[in-house]
Amino acid sequence: MRRRRRRPRAYRRRSPSRAAAGTRVVSDCSETFVPAVDWLGGLGADVRGNAERRAEDLVRLNHGLLSDLQVRARVGRVRGDPGLHVEAGSRVGAIPLRSPVTGRPDFGLVVTPRFPWSGVGDLLATTGFRIVPELLPLPELPQSERRIPPWVLSSVVLQRLERLLEASTRRFTTVEADLRAPRGAVDWTAYASARLPRGRALEVPCRYPDLRDDERLRSAIHWTVRRHRDGLLAAPAGGRVVRELLALCERLLGRLAGTPPVPPGARLRAAWHRTPFVPRAFREGIAAIDWTADERGLAGLSDLAGLSWRLDMAAFFEAWVEAITAWVATRTGAFLRAGREERTRVSLDWRPRRAGSQRSLLPDLVLSRPGLVVVLDAKYKRHAADIERLGWSGVADRLREEHRADLLQALAYSSLYDAERIVSLLVYPCGVERWRELARRRRVLARARVRSRQRNLEMGLLAVPLGGDPTEPGAMLEQLVREPLS
Repeated sequence: MRRRRRRPRAYRRRSPSRAAAGTRVVSDCSETFVPAVDWLGGLGADVRGNAERRAEDLVRLNHGLLSDLQVRARVGRVRGDPGLHVEAGSRVGAIPLRSPVTGRPDFGLVVTPRFPWSGVGDLLATTGFRIVPELLPLPELPQSERRIPPWVLSSVVLQRLERLLEASTRRFTTVEADLRAPRGAVDWTAYASARLPRGRALEVPCRYPDLRDDERLRSAIHWTVRRHRDGLLAAPAGGRVVRELLALCERLLGRLAGTPPVPPGARLRAAWHRTPFVPRAFREGIAAIDWTADERGLAGLSDLAGLSWRLDMAAFFEAWVEAITAWVATRTGAFLRAGREERTRVSLDWRPRRAGSQRSLLPDLVLSRPGLVVVLDAKYKRHAADIERLGWSGVADRLREEHRADLLQALAYSSLYDAERIVSLLVYPCGVERWRELARRRRVLARARVRSRQRNLEMGLLAVPLGGDPTEPGAMLEQLVREPLS
């Protein structure tokens, strides 16, 4: 009897152990569900279960990095598909994530602002680049989508190069030149045989030490500035921030006039890194030159891997509100104190002292003039937008509790000062177009009076556009400051 041939088993291709795109992008102050199978991959018959276990391991391995970026991640399922519920805070940036399979930084997470980058750039320029992205000493990210504009990295690099120029020291170098008067070691043989017979008696060949700038370092800085200037000119329109950065490039190039731009070699950069006892500005400046020479960008801007970075949008928004309030102070003659300078801190005297909890109160901004005190507390949250859109009864319980805490904090700030009229404002961000719509409807500022026999207390919610010019929101605040005392 003839035996039947067994058919060969059909080849079943396994699911990849790593997804093709190793970096995920989410927005700040939001919650996003990232499917585990698409991102982390899976193996075996139970692909979903395997991907869910990988997601749990990913959270466990990268708990510290996620917390530093104010990101909370928990494993869950949506319609039966496992994944990560990623809840981002007020920090934006990019961090590498260790793979649960290889233990290497094969994955990455990028948190972008929920507002357009153009508005963030306007604020960056308006605040004088007071708050810029912070580069982290972490491994590079895998290549990701190019959603971050090039001026973000340029703002970091150019600021570091400016500090490097200011911190660079002059050093002694051996110079050989023909001088009118002898200096150092004179080559009398060359003078007698080559200068005098040709009637060049006033050209004395000398070799002497001279205190000069490090020309190789200046040439590397010159080349780096030109690279970033060319990149900013070739980038799409970036608004005011690009104009400010181009102006900074021209100022640096003016200081480097006379020095040719030369790209630094790998050996020279390595020698700079080995230089002992150098200031921090020198180390950071050399690192900025390295990023440009190696064509590395923020989270995959270039064809190579991306740098790890972060930017605290809460501090960034506070600096923007301070710029607006400073404009109002110059217009009204009011006195401005800022919490970042520790000028608004008020200590709390606990009795007994060991039983106390919080030791002081620190309002963000205090604007004062005779008979009036305005306390501003910047909150980079969605509260104002959600309450205005959904109403107080429509928002989630968690948001209501957070908003109540903010109101109580503002009320506590108002009790710190003694004036005929005290206004305590919670300042929230919104988009430029949304703010203009609120301005047309006269809903930029909402106020409530607090009944008090001794003082005139007011609470308020103030919407501020994240972008544009400080004069528009400043005019609203100026109107409040100029109101007559009743």
